[in-house]
Amino acid sequence: MSFLKIQDLHKSYGNVPILKDINIEIDEGGFLVLVGPSGCGKSTLLNTIAGLEPITSGDISIKGKSISGLHPSKRDIAMVFQSYALYPNMTVAGNIAFGMEIRGIAKEEREKAIKQVADMLQIGHLLNRKPSQLSGGQRQRVAMGRALVRNPQVFLFDEPLSNLDAKLRVDMRTEIKRLHQRMKTTIVYVTHDQIEAMTLATKIAVLKDGVLQQFGTPAEIYNNPTNIFVADFMGSPAMNLLKAKIEGGANDLAVVLERPDMEPLRLPIKTNSALVAFTGKDVIFGIRPEALTDPDGADRNAGSLVEGECFIEVVEPAGSDTFAVTKLGGKEVVARLRADAPISAGTRTALAFNLDKAVFFDPQSQLRIGA
Repeated sequence: MSFLKIQDLHKSYGNVPILKDINIEIDEGGFLVLVGPSGCGKSTLLNTIAGLEPITSGDISIKGKSISGLHPSKRDIAMVFQSYALYPNMTVAGNIAFGMEIRGIAKEEREKAIKQVADMLQIGHLLNRKPSQLSGGQRQRVAMGRALVRNPQVFLFDEPLSNLDAKLRVDMRTEIKRLHQRMKTTIVYVTHDQIEAMTLATKIAVLKDGVLQQFGTPAEIYNNPTNIFVADFMGSPAMNLLKAKIEGGANDLAVVLERPDMEPLRLPIKTNSALVAFTGKDVIFGIRPEALTDPDGADRNAGSLVEGECFIEVVEPAGSDTFAVTKLGGKEVVARLRADAPISAGTRTALAFNLDKAVFFDPQSQLRIGA
């Protein structure tokens, strides 16, 4: 039985629907990340789990028991906010202990809990400071510590790293992952950053305009996106999504891509019963930058590796990788090459297409073909 279950959930403000028929469930100890662009409804969904927003219809349950009608204080849930929400007049120790004090927990037990989470989060030396004396990362650790001492059934994180600088975000992301591995607590985490989603989650729910687009593991979301929105949103650099045509018959299918000032590029593809129905029709051909690379750097275990000549417009060295920009299907295409790949802008160069990693979408429905 799933630990946290969201079933047929709808949320409206008046006549305006915000969340539309959300169905998600995760096991105990899972790390669910709600991801999507601003305004997609992810924070509203988190607030309905917390009880800060009533739901219009549907149900939310933990361990098989509905919590939809419970007051937030009765749900055994702890929340870490984007703004940290620390009491400025209290010390770090006071902030961490405040909730326990309100619940009447004995001083000795409070002090033991404070020490335990302070050691875990490496903030023991900050316990006597006020929030104004702390950095952003330290404040976030205090906010996490305040949630951890409650030992709740579920932790909720609402964009906890969005106020931190880039390096600190990476460091804190690692800390949160380490914390989850150690405590094995169920976490629901909201972010608009798809890198955070990919690195932290055991399951990802991708939202757009209040509708759940796809729910699955990071690998499922990344490798098998259910529609064009998910394919484009998840991944950095984003997936190349190109207008193409399917040609040939059942046994000799090929995807054909237009090239500027060159003959169209024809890439033979494996027989795919779903794609056969699109013979002679336009499709959207999706391929990730790492599946388009220099021939010597291509995955030799790939079952379908096809080379094609492309005119390289821009070369971008990026330390561990080199990115090359070409044009196919009327759009700019990003290829991810080895750092020392011999490639120059303004030249025609062979690139290797790993067609095992290619996905195809119906331009009309925007859905993946053969999903």
